[in-house]
Amino acid sequence: MTRATLAEVLRPALREGYAVAGLVCLGWEDARAYVAAAEAEGAPVILQAGPGARAHMPLPVWAAMFHALADAASVPVVSHLDHGTSVAECEEAIALGFTSVMFDGSRLPLDENIRQTRAIVEMAHAAGVSCEGEIGFVGYSEGAASEGTDPNEAARFARDTGVDAMAVSVGNVHQQTDHSAQIDRGRLSRIEAATDVPLVIHGGSGLSHALRRSLAGTSAICKFNIGTELRMAFGTALRQTLDAKPDAFDRIAILSAVEDPLTQKAREVIGGLR
Repeated sequence: MTRATLAEVLRPALREGYAVAGLVCLGWEDARAYVAAAEAEGAPVILQAGPGARAHMPLPVWAAMFHALADAASVPVVSHLDHGTSVAECEEAIALGFTSVMFDGSRLPLDENIRQTRAIVEMAHAAGVSCEGEIGFVGYSEGAASEGTDPNEAARFARDTGVDAMAVSVGNVHQQTDHSAQIDRGRLSRIEAATDVPLVIHGGSGLSHALRRSLAGTSAICKFNIGTELRMAFGTALRQTLDAKPDAFDRIAILSAVEDPLTQKAREVIGGLR
């Protein structure tokens, strides 16, 4: 059994100068591929169920799937609720056995974000579960603009909430389809000087592999959330499979053919952070 909490995989990463991949899951095939990739790399992995995934499939199903994969894995596997939007949603995930929850109060006023995040941290810690919070706002490539994290607010947020990890906005953007994002190193350095909490980059697909590796080894960023890059790899592999076998119709056979290329892409992501 290799279920792990977020704190259990991020503390060594912060201490030893590497980062852990938080991989956004949309179904069984990609989640299984990500665990296989982590095992091949001998690295921990964080399986994430985000809002889109939860709208597609009920949270209890995600919990059972993540736990089945973790229990059979040879490396630590974190089951993580990504972008939880309420106390009730985080409470449900904890009751279902998720080992980590992220509460996203980034659009709330600072005092309210701290109040709600602290309540969820206390609830999570009482159950032996980790909690990630967000300060500042990470925008979207074709949506809402980002609001950079204020280092002074980050220091207060970390101190007053007790989060195990803190997502920050330092030039990263969700759902970016190329690797052109640039990190505001000055802002990041000021955040690092203000707190010793492991930091998280959402929208990690927008950063080049070289930049991710550099940040993993030289900064307090210990977790990169990767979704778009892997979804693109999945889509490419699926199209190639159907083009090669235009008469194929069996769902299991079609999706199984996508797992190997997706595993290889996930290995690149996971190995590139160490």
